[in-house]
Amino acid sequence: MPRLIPAPKLPAEELRFSDRQLLALLAPLIAEQLLSYLVGLADSVMVSSAGGAAVSAVSMVDSISVLLLNAFSALATGGAVVVGQYWGHRDRKNSRLAARQLLVFLLMLSVGLTVLLELAQGPLLRLIYGRTDAAVLANCFAYYRIVMLSIPFIAVYNGAVALFRTLGDSTTPMRISLLMNAVNVGGNAWLIYGLRLGVIGVAIPTLVSRGVAAALICSLVLRPRFPLTVTPLRQYRYDGRMIRSILSIGVPNGIENSMFQLGKILLLSLVSTLPLAAITANAIGNTVGNFHVVVGVAVNSGMIPVVSQCVGAWDFSQARYYIRRLSVIIYWVQGLVCLVMILAIPLITRIYHAPQETAQLAAQVMLVHTVSSMLLWPTAFALNNGMRAAGDARFSMAVSIASMWLFRVGLSYVLVGVLQTGVIGVWLAWAVDFLFRSIVFVIRYRGHRWEHTPLTR
Repeated sequence: MPRLIPAPKLPAEELRFSDRQLLALLAPLIAEQLLSYLVGLADSVMVSSAGGAAVSAVSMVDSISVLLLNAFSALATGGAVVVGQYWGHRDRKNSRLAARQLLVFLLMLSVGLTVLLELAQGPLLRLIYGRTDAAVLANCFAYYRIVMLSIPFIAVYNGAVALFRTLGDSTTPMRISLLMNAVNVGGNAWLIYGLRLGVIGVAIPTLVSRGVAAALICSLVLRPRFPLTVTPLRQYRYDGRMIRSILSIGVPNGIENSMFQLGKILLLSLVSTLPLAAITANAIGNTVGNFHVVVGVAVNSGMIPVVSQCVGAWDFSQARYYIRRLSVIIYWVQGLVCLVMILAIPLITRIYHAPQETAQLAAQVMLVHTVSSMLLWPTAFALNNGMRAAGDARFSMAVSIASMWLFRVGLSYVLVGVLQTGVIGVWLAWAVDFLFRSIVFVIRYRGHRWEHTPLTR
């Protein structure tokens, strides 16, 4: 597959980022993503002591919260692209202006949305998961009302992290993430095993740890010596032009990410009509599936500042070079991770203390997702991420939405609802979705229509 992704051969002395700079950017990102997913796995393993209903409830509510987090992460990505292009063009004034607009906008939007979500708690959960088991639904309500309060914290945190990564500093966010996850895991252990609070014991540490992380990273961003400092905030004035630039990348990216997660929610609603063994196996698959793409997600985060700075300097040859190089890195490293995960499937099912039927279903789910992540994920999600950093956000959004509705959702309902394939049908539909995206984005990358005029024109 890497041979399908051509790139110009450039002399080393002409490259904007040396191997050492790329390693310094990517290594902390991979470590941070791995840590985040390990914490997610620890959460699910800990809450599994409260029973299958608790595991399923956390997975279901997290699908809603991740939908929101993806939307805010997309806006942060839009801000990072804008800041990165100005930074690559050596326009420090507009870089700082974009940084300030991004953080204030994220804060205001996330607070308003959190209020609406808390008020709509009952109708929303009953609409999506009303047909599921009563015990699972009760746990959903308990977990939801606490976790949703953390949305403003994580939204602002993502925005501030994007600023650090734009500067090539992924080490500082990694250290803060380490503290955040330590608070989360320690709190889970105390509240779940010590106080026996079940899903509440997962929700409270999530809220506290995100609040601590947001406070720490904002204190760093507000320092006057920070290159992209947003102080003094009292001088903040809404800048419609800059917000439109951020939204031109962030909104299509947000719609794409939100639709992706909306598809997962619709599929969870479909899975929730299946027996508890299938619901639990699907929850295990969702959690473990994060490890299959941990490298890809991390390198994608690093691709945004690298490509956006090349584009800001009007150098599309280097933008193309780094998109290909980083995609190939994902192929090799993620392929190795997936091979290890295939061998570890029996161990994973034992860790979850799953009954035999659940373990068999979970093993099938994990195998399908592992193989598709190894072969198709880089071209399905890395190429378009690099092209998005060049401003090609609308095309990516259109393709992703079409693929999600046609294959991920539509084909799942055919396989599960009509052909009665059970939960495995959902994951087979995911693989077809990956394949379609890969074909379209390889064709797009090999052309030149994604090379948009930089914001620094």
